[in-house]
Amino acid sequence: MKIFTGKVISKKMQKTATVLVERLVLHPIYLKRIKRSKKYHVQDDIGTNEGDLVKFESCYPVSKLKKWKIIEIVRATKDKKRQRRKVKNDPI
Repeated sequence: MKIFTGKVISKKMQKTATVLVERLVLHPIYLKRIKRSKKYHVQDDIGTNEGDLVKFESCYPVSKLKKWKIIEIVRATKDKKRQRRKVKNDPI
């Protein structure tokens, strides 16, 4: 089983999260490190938010694009939208 760690970048679907996995690759000639990234559609039964760092593994195909499921949330981020305070408009 393959296990990856990535950041949730989209949570607009009900049971699906889009996770971005970044890795460093060494250039064969120049020996410079290059950042490579790939997006995965992941089955989300836990209930993650955008910005969370999650660990996910391969599983049976759930749909055409989803062949991964989230195992655990490594680091949860605070949702900025929920913490935003409503400011009362004072008529002056």
